[in-house]
Amino acid sequence: MSEMATRREAGGRMGAAEAGELEALLEGHRAELTAYAYRMLGSAFEAEDAVQETMIRAWRGLDRFEGRSALRSWLYRITTNVCLDMLKGRQRRARPVDLGPAGTAEAPLGEPRPEATWIEPIPDGRVMSEDGDPAELAESRESIRLAFVAALQHLPPRQRAVLILREVLRWKADEVAELLDTSVASVNSALQRARASLAATDAVSRPTLPMGQGQRALLARYVDAFERYDMDALTALLREDASWTMPPYELWLRTHRDVRNWCLGPGIGCRGSRLVPTEANGSPAFGQYKPSDTEGVLEPWSLQVLEISGDRIDGITFFLDTARWFPLFGLPPRLEV
Repeated sequence: MSEMATRREAGGRMGAAEAGELEALLEGHRAELTAYAYRMLGSAFEAEDAVQETMIRAWRGLDRFEGRSALRSWLYRITTNVCLDMLKGRQRRARPVDLGPAGTAEAPLGEPRPEATWIEPIPDGRVMSEDGDPAELAESRESIRLAFVAALQHLPPRQRAVLILREVLRWKADEVAELLDTSVASVNSALQRARASLAATDAVSRPTLPMGQGQRALLARYVDAFERYDMDALTALLREDASWTMPPYELWLRTHRDVRNWCLGPGIGCRGSRLVPTEANGSPAFGQYKPSDTEGVLEPWSLQVLEISGDRIDGITFFLDTARWFPLFGLPPRLEV
């Protein structure tokens, strides 16, 4: 049965006004459920699919709901089950830095890896609301950073759910136990193991700070350096161990020398690019457009996601599959200059 047919059937049972009110209540939870599913799955598109399936199951299960638990808890239970089903038998998604050591500017780019290999970016607007307590918003941004989401993928799925529910969403142990149909002792044990595994990664080693005047100035310098294609100015903004990654390719760079040589060598076609600002994963991001074969027209080349720590850039990920990412982020299909 289609989603629309399911809604019509549910609406027929309860009356149009009541059905409309319930639909609004369900939709009011979409962003937070998408954020939860994204942390579980590491994929923007799969997260949206998981939440859509949650909404369909919720409509179909209305007769069984009967108000025995809070609507929000019930929806999280459904989303958790959907995500656990989706994760069965799958390889974990990763970043290039998780798959091997840094390469050099002289190394071949290699063949692109399948999209299911990679942690994917997600627009802030799909998973966050700008309304609310600033401290809570900052914490939400931190919990969707690419590095943090990648670290979560190292955890077994049920441990992942426990850690997100307990540490990110601040659920109580008994609430998580009820959601997962397990004991409080089991939840506490899973959380302890998940914390130990996460501590072994670098996901939380450099906490980010709320965007302030200094970081806005840093971004302005970055845009200026990139658009002028001044590699000395650009690398001066990077930490010495900053990562430069280009999914769907496994090759990634670390040293200022290799970044400079790559940009002035294999990546020279990016000279003359323009950057259009957006937001992804709680971080500054840009749609990058490079010169095309048509004079005066710039074509999509990458979605850049920057991770900033203090007064330097910690890493830049260039997501090159612009056919997927630019529509999702509402970026124009080309620029005319």
